[in-house]
Amino acid sequence: MSIQQPSFTLGIEEEYLLVDRKTRDLAVEPPPSLMDECEKRLRGQVTPEFLKSQIEVGTRVCATVADARKDLATLRATVAEVADKHGLAPIAASTHPFANWMTQQHTQKDRYDDLARDLAGVVRRLLICGMHVHCAIEPEDLRIDVMNQVSYFLPHLLALSTSSPFWQGEDTGLMSYRLTVFDALPRTGVPERFDSYGEYERLVSRLVGADLIEDGSKIWWDVRPSCRFPTLEMRMTDICTRLDDTVTIAALYRCIISMLYRLRLMNQRWRIYPLICVQENRWRAQRYGPTDTLIDFGSGEQVPLADLVDEVLDLVREDAERFGCVEEVERARDIIARGTSAQSQRAIHQRTLDAGGDKQAALHAVVDWLIEETVRDL
Repeated sequence: MSIQQPSFTLGIEEEYLLVDRKTRDLAVEPPPSLMDECEKRLRGQVTPEFLKSQIEVGTRVCATVADARKDLATLRATVAEVADKHGLAPIAASTHPFANWMTQQHTQKDRYDDLARDLAGVVRRLLICGMHVHCAIEPEDLRIDVMNQVSYFLPHLLALSTSSPFWQGEDTGLMSYRLTVFDALPRTGVPERFDSYGEYERLVSRLVGADLIEDGSKIWWDVRPSCRFPTLEMRMTDICTRLDDTVTIAALYRCIISMLYRLRLMNQRWRIYPLICVQENRWRAQRYGPTDTLIDFGSGEQVPLADLVDEVLDLVREDAERFGCVEEVERARDIIARGTSAQSQRAIHQRTLDAGGDKQAALHAVVDWLIEETVRDL
């Protein structure tokens, strides 16, 4: 029996922080009319997030990368326009440079009330934003098979997306501090390996049966089968400040999945390495972003990320051509050459200090840059 070919349709979700344009701090309690207008204009594509200072958007199901970019540009522009009416602005960054998590308030919603009760201080620290990319893989066992293999490539994408170097006004030394906060939650990190979709379902049923979770949406792995759509949802990456960087990472993820499917058609597959190996690369991406090495477990050596990205681009060239997104995936080289949001934030911070500005001025300069950069490519 031949296996159903996946559609590889695409969807992107982004979470933004809402900042006050005057103070540059987070809007702890944005006016309800802001969300009301966003919901009215973006019917079904915008939702409140766990904290009131956050807002989430999601594209429609997109057949092409160009469609996804167009939809996401509309979402960013609309949120920015509505927020501006209230003296606010969205920033696409996985942490705010100086906001205090202890002053934030969570959204009054049953799901979020449950999280606040169950996860206590851990979830109150969740002042972080991410980007989730869905790629449709309709056959369930194929979805699991690809999940087992694609985890290897996710640290590469994380390194290209890093946007959270600051926390509580301090430079953490990490390019993605977001993951250190998120990893305090249960059921996070690189997923386990499964032999079939049935085995995955049995795990979910066991957790649901023990009254630990309501459904698979509370398994927050770096990549997971979506419990709402027939997709494989990638969740490891930071949110990209520049829209074009988001599009590049989404396109790369889609092409990597397509490449793994092609291997399967030729009775081949990507080698599945021990979880500790993927976790080591995840840490290196989190710590250094694109400025250092990841481990090539085939050769057993550390290799500069730029070289590894070149190899990935060669692997997915055929898929990028088929999907019409060669330009988008090859922009990964530009990200490495230019630097990620985390690198730019650090550079602006240091430049302001070198020019005689104090610590507060330097952090404010970072927020100002994030405001402008979030809507730059629209």
